[in-house]
Amino acid sequence: MTVAPVGNEATDPAVQQLVELALTAASLPAVVHLTERWEANLRWAANALTTNGEMHSRTLTVVATAPVEGGTAVGTVSRELSGPADVAAVVAAAEAAARSGPPSENAAPLVGASAPAADWSTAPATTGVEVLAALAQGLGEAFAAATKDGHLLYGFAEHIVTTTYLGSTAGLRLRGVQPTGRFEFNGKTADLSASAWVGAATRDFTDVDVAAGYAELVTRLGWAATTVALPPGRYETLLPPGAVADLLIYAYWTASARDAEEGRNVFTAGDGQTRIGQRLSPLPVTLRSDPAYPGLETVPFVDYLASEDGTSWDFDAGLPIHPTSWIADGVLTELIRNRAYATATGRRVTPPADNLIMEIGAPTKINSGETAQGTASLAEMIKNTDRGLLLTCLWYIREVDPERLLLTGLTRDGVYLIENGEVTGAVNNFRFNESPVELLGRITEVGATELTLCREWNDFFNRTAMPPIRVPDFTMSTVSQAS
Repeated sequence: MTVAPVGNEATDPAVQQLVELALTAASLPAVVHLTERWEANLRWAANALTTNGEMHSRTLTVVATAPVEGGTAVGTVSRELSGPADVAAVVAAAEAAARSGPPSENAAPLVGASAPAADWSTAPATTGVEVLAALAQGLGEAFAAATKDGHLLYGFAEHIVTTTYLGSTAGLRLRGVQPTGRFEFNGKTADLSASAWVGAATRDFTDVDVAAGYAELVTRLGWAATTVALPPGRYETLLPPGAVADLLIYAYWTASARDAEEGRNVFTAGDGQTRIGQRLSPLPVTLRSDPAYPGLETVPFVDYLASEDGTSWDFDAGLPIHPTSWIADGVLTELIRNRAYATATGRRVTPPADNLIMEIGAPTKINSGETAQGTASLAEMIKNTDRGLLLTCLWYIREVDPERLLLTGLTRDGVYLIENGEVTGAVNNFRFNESPVELLGRITEVGATELTLCREWNDFFNRTAMPPIRVPDFTMSTVSQAS
């Protein structure tokens, strides 16, 4: 990871001392999260850089637990710190909240550790605008080309490095570093009649190719020189990796074992049972998370408090996160459980990692026999399409029916018509209605998995590796005026 130091705030005072100060002030069992966040960003519009900036914050979160009538209560308080004098007040507020709270259904003994992590005494990682220097140079070249080509470029890049120090009164001492970068590149024709978007996720911006991004924008804007009006309906559709990620991230967020057993999500089988063991796809598709996946490395222990489905992890801070296959060879194999629910149901605890990978198992042939499943690029899949749509971006995704995980949303920045293996023009935007779980059962082709950036959820989740997929009957429910 390439990072650049900014000032000396990261080591004065030592963040580890602040954690110890909070634990010393605690009179109840407690977990302390101290998070250092460093950020650098760059924006551009109409072929010119507009703003850049650097930010730094330090946040203390204290999770206190207290015995109350009926069990154990938890109180959580989080505040930005200006100095050591603030620490005792955060601890006191968390303990007061715990003593006055109801018993928690997620109560479990705090995770302990026999010795501090080897890097516990290491200072926080940092970043600065220097990380974006090569990107800025590449953008300058792209701006010159776009001006010559009659295009307008807009976009945003940011690099965030978060270091978390996790300590507990049970002896836990862990340190985790998470670099997160994203590059969003939007191109428009001079009359603003056509727009296209590409993006990339990165850990350090050394792998972001601005020239390649601009070349792809030029290609897509060229496709839009011809426009075709199409009605709503079901269309054979190719979804690129980023669009696949947007759909499957939402399925991942809602994959709660408890909700499934209680009949509240798409993974329920009724009568207190889940769909674990059921085939969700006819193809040998695997959906998994792995903190050590190359290029998508993430903190390998629980450093969060709640997941998107509302599952609480207050008592599980520091719990190791292991590689988990949620779907293996097309079969649902696991759902998300915290320790309390795993203990209550006699199943293993399965904390989610902050990444998601979709790939296909044993190679199989597509119907034409020309390309093995899991090896085709999106360009090759286009060549093997007689007539269909290429959907590049999904936007404004919302849940309609949790029992089916039916989602609705809009297409944006380019839907294209494919005829006889070539893109022949751009079509109007649509509102879609689809369930990602039902789509898994209908896909007919899976391409090569690659690191990708989703469009809708990249503020919250940007570590994904996904393939392009072919769906024979993607539902475009209405025509949209979105651009």
